[in-house]
Amino acid sequence: MTTAIAAGADASASAPVPSAPLSAGSATSSRAPRSAPSAAWLGLVPFAAYVLLFLAVPTVLAIGSGFFTKDGDFTWTNVSALADPVVLTTFANSAWLSLLTAVVGAVVGALVCYALLGMDPEGVVRSTVDAAAGVLAQFGGVMLAFAFIATIGIQGVLKLFLQDTFGINIYENGTWLYELPGLILPYIYFQIPLMVITFMPALAALKPQWAEANLTLGGTRSSFWLRIGIPVLAPSFLASLLLLFANAFSSYATAAALASQGSQIVPLQIRTALTSETVLGRENLAGALALGMIIVVGVVMALYSLIQRRAARWQS
Repeated sequence: MTTAIAAGADASASAPVPSAPLSAGSATSSRAPRSAPSAAWLGLVPFAAYVLLFLAVPTVLAIGSGFFTKDGDFTWTNVSALADPVVLTTFANSAWLSLLTAVVGAVVGALVCYALLGMDPEGVVRSTVDAAAGVLAQFGGVMLAFAFIATIGIQGVLKLFLQDTFGINIYENGTWLYELPGLILPYIYFQIPLMVITFMPALAALKPQWAEANLTLGGTRSSFWLRIGIPVLAPSFLASLLLLFANAFSSYATAAALASQGSQIVPLQIRTALTSETVLGRENLAGALALGMIIVVGVVMALYSLIQRRAARWQS
């Protein structure tokens, strides 16, 4: 009985439907009317104006200035200075500082996300950590530098406590906080929350059915992560790592507030080219340095986009 009903339904569904006769003007009337431009696009005008005035135009001016002298004459001198050993050392310092803080921030942030995975998404702890990560990821610049100076600076609270209570002088071998190594802790401070923000959605998107299928087939918790979880999350993790690298590589305000002397990283080298009294007439060198930074960050963000596109396949 059921089979017959199904067969009849299939037959009726597959039967040809007679088409209505076409009139002379039916070919024209069957075309879909062309939709008028939507006024919703006007909402993008403020954002487009912001991108043009505060991102695109300054970027073009910064890059273009590297190909001209102070008097406006075209030159390759500024761009060729990118091969100078001092400039290469500055780029190397920025690269290893960004890579180190990105790796530490990515690993610690991923562990935080894993710990949050077993908690209620609407619970107090999860909501508090999410809100704190959103705030601390943007907590940088002079405020962050002052926080570290007040905490572990020469007269910092923690520094004096360790020295007076335990006789430990953290600056016995020099005031490293105001040098290149002193940027590691502040950078990690905002890298970890940024990792929590970017990696938590990927970790939360793991489907419970995958774990159930793994257990049904005799797998264990470790086999799930080794054969399913880690391979699936690897693109998202690498994408977040690249984002953290670009974030650290382009950071300026925190480094400028802490390392007021010297030009150990590229953003500080740009500041020196613009303001130093010892390199007069080489202000346009800053444009060439900015060009080098844009190339590095552009390559990193292109890789981030490719990896993120691959990671989005299983998240959708």
